[in-house]
Amino acid sequence: MYLRPVHTDLHTPTLYKFIRSNPLGIFTTAIQSPNYPLLQSSHIPWVLNVSDENPAEGVTPGRLRGHLSRANPQTKALIESVTRRQQSVGGNVQGQNGILVEEVMVLFNGSVHHYVTPKFYIETKPSTGKVVPTWDYSAVQAYGTATIYFDTSSPETGTFLSKQIDDLSKQSEEKIFGYTGENGNPAAWSVKDAPEKYVELLKKAIIGIEIEIKSLAGKFKMSQELVEGDREGVVRGFEALGTEEGDEIARTIREKAKMMEKKKS
Repeated sequence: MYLRPVHTDLHTPTLYKFIRSNPLGIFTTAIQSPNYPLLQSSHIPWVLNVSDENPAEGVTPGRLRGHLSRANPQTKALIESVTRRQQSVGGNVQGQNGILVEEVMVLFNGSVHHYVTPKFYIETKPSTGKVVPTWDYSAVQAYGTATIYFDTSSPETGTFLSKQIDDLSKQSEEKIFGYTGENGNPAAWSVKDAPEKYVELLKKAIIGIEIEIKSLAGKFKMSQELVEGDREGVVRGFEALGTEEGDEIARTIREKAKMMEKKKS
C-alpha cells in the first residue's frame, strides 16, 4: 500500500480501533506451490488481541485470530507449505500444526469510501482548472507471521478453534447487533446454543490462523492534501448529497483535517 505521508497514520490505538470497527479483512498469501496459485486471498472476520492498547515504539502490536474452511484452496496451500517446512527440518509431519514461513498480509478496508468529483473543488478549479477526479477511502494493512492450526487430533487445535469461534461470535453479536443482554437488549447468540456434536463436526471442517503482527500501518485518504478551499468544497459537496454515506465522508474529512492541523502546530 502506497503510504503518502499526508495520508499515513501510524498511531497504533487508532489502527486497533479501525480493525475492530472493520473486522472483515482480506487475508493474502504468496506461497510457491505446484498445486495452487501463488497469490490467494480470502475474506475473513478477525478477532484482534493486544496485551497493550498503547504500546511503546518497537512493541509487537498484537495478534489476529481467524479461521478458514478446509475446502478453501488457500487452506490447502497453507497446510502444504507448513508440512513442507516441517519435512525440511526432519520433523514428524503427521498433521502437525506449525508456523508458516511465508509472510502474510491482511487488508482491512473502511466501510465508507467515495468518488470525488472535481466539481467540488471550489478554489483550484475556477482559478486554474488543473484538477482531476479521485477517490477517498481508508484502509489498514497488517503484516506478520502466521501459525496454522490444522491438526484435528491435537488438543491445541481444539482449544484454539473453540476460543476463536466463541470470541468471534460474541464480538459480532455485541458490536453489530448490540445483543448484550443488558439494559433491555436481547442476549447474544452463543455457540453453546447449537448442538455440541454439530459444532464439533463443523470444527473439523475449518483450520485456525493466528497472526503475530510484525508491522501495522493505516492510510486515511480523506482530502488532506487539498488546499483549504477545495477541501471545504468537498465537505459541502458530500453534505449536499443528503445521504448517510456522504455525511460520514464529510465528517471524516473534517476530522482528519483537524488532526493534520494539530500535528502541524
